[in-house]
Amino acid sequence: MIKWTLKRIVPTKIKRMWHTRNLVKAGIQPIKERECNLCGFEGYFSVVGRPLRLDALCPNCGSMERHRLMMLALQGGELPQMNDSKTAVLHFAAEPILERIFRERFDTYVTADFFVDADVKLNMEAMDVADEQYDVIIANHVLEHVDDHKASTEIARVLTKGGVLLCQVPIVEGWATTYEDPSITTDEGRWLHFGQGDHVRFYGADFRERISAGGLRLVHEFTAEGTDVLRYGLLRGEKTFVFQKV
Repeated sequence: MIKWTLKRIVPTKIKRMWHTRNLVKAGIQPIKERECNLCGFEGYFSVVGRPLRLDALCPNCGSMERHRLMMLALQGGELPQMNDSKTAVLHFAAEPILERIFRERFDTYVTADFFVDADVKLNMEAMDVADEQYDVIIANHVLEHVDDHKASTEIARVLTKGGVLLCQVPIVEGWATTYEDPSITTDEGRWLHFGQGDHVRFYGADFRERISAGGLRLVHEFTAEGTDVLRYGLLRGEKTFVFQKV
């Protein structure tokens, strides 16, 4: 028992010490130790993003704030279909850490992307998929890349009756309307206006109405708040939205 415990604990402690030392050497001072609810890591998280975000990236599994928030939403029990192995899931731009978890959880789990390797190549604006094929569609930080009216209409078509869309987007709740400008077409311009070179908008509070217009209705908003922000290293106020097929 002692040997087994040492075998399990010592490498973890060494890994944490090595990671912390490298952060300090790079001039990065984490705020506090965090916990990853995807892989169980406890310790200092790394920086990630442009601009850099402190305490954001789990050094063990690579999860970021949005991934840990989504997992909290699923662990809350308000989406029972996400705990049913028979649920058919279509996951756009699947994040590696979530893909690993969901492939083990669901009998039917399909990743989709238009530009990079995935199970299927799909254009979210015009999916080559029959009607009512999936119970859940996941699209984290995807809708800001596409024509969201076409995409939400297609999502509603492909979802089964009562099926849900789980999604996250860059959003500024203080803006009443979404900021977009079709004349901005360069990577440099999009970085400046929308925060990334392949984004075409930055959402405002009307995001809910924009997506609902395609045949969906908003049923849940899971918000990063309270002590969960401190414990799991979340972005304050970030949301996971749940829309259901009307």
